[in-house]
Amino acid sequence: MKKLLVTGGAGFIGSCFIRHILKKYNDYEVINLDLLTYCGNLENLEDIKNNSNYSFVHGDICDKDLVRSLVKDVDYVVNFAAESHVDNSIKNPEIFIKTNVQGTLNLLQCSKEIGIEKFLQVSTDEVYGSLGEDGYFYETTPLAPNSPYAASKASADMLVRAYYNTYGLPTLITRCSNNYGPYQYPEKLIPFFILKIKKGEKVPVYGDGKNVRDWLYVYDHCEAIDTVLHKGKIGEVYNIGGHNEKTNLEITRLILNAMGKDENSIEYVADRLGHDRRYAMSNDKISNELGWKPLTSFEDGIKLTIDWYLNHSEWMEHIESKNTDCCH
Repeated sequence: MKKLLVTGGAGFIGSCFIRHILKKYNDYEVINLDLLTYCGNLENLEDIKNNSNYSFVHGDICDKDLVRSLVKDVDYVVNFAAESHVDNSIKNPEIFIKTNVQGTLNLLQCSKEIGIEKFLQVSTDEVYGSLGEDGYFYETTPLAPNSPYAASKASADMLVRAYYNTYGLPTLITRCSNNYGPYQYPEKLIPFFILKIKKGEKVPVYGDGKNVRDWLYVYDHCEAIDTVLHKGKIGEVYNIGGHNEKTNLEITRLILNAMGKDENSIEYVADRLGHDRRYAMSNDKISNELGWKPLTSFEDGIKLTIDWYLNHSEWMEHIESKNTDCCH
């Protein structure tokens, strides 16, 4: 049996990754370490909670004794644990430094002390900053974060790089584009807008709505992380994109149309501070070297996603009841 420590595994992408691993591999034991902050939700893992190869530990990645006790029994660490909402980072950057930087440092230090086989850091395209109308982010693109969130993730990436180069810790870094799919906490655009429409409210669109994002279906992302973990070259960075560039306004109209609403349901609001105009990722490296490519078309993925939220109203209601200001 291989033992895998997944941090932040009760969140959106982490929970889908755990489900992916347990479904694909019979010889993996997965330990999920999560603090269960506002966006950590054990309901995301309800269908696998009794799996004999799965266990949950409630705790903080900044807790050195706890992390050390868990790391000593595992082969791999995959770090999803992070504060990730840009608006929250603008209002309260301190918690982003604590979790995303200090927490990652603690995981790295404990992994170095124990001598684990592999440490994979799950990062984001936002560390690269903003693109113009043309071109893509490559693994060689200089880091130029524009929000406190992006800066905290870039800082964590630099620590991962340093632990590889200084101590020889076997590290890997993945940087993904915008994820979408089931179980995403409804502070993010797609589930947030679905929830607002269900409640008969208008959806707030930042600025002119023409900011462009590259959308990646979450289970395609999970397969990519799996591929990098098992086939990636130690010390390397791999970009993971969906090659589905859409403006925020395009996404908004698509959701409105799927739910029988028109543009009268749009409310344009003041643009976000430091709002990056465009992200787009090149998949050349991970495709050419490791053979991964996204399999889910945006048309299929967005339909699966909207249908999931509409068919899981209880999941949405439970989140709202526990966090009444979760989506504001």
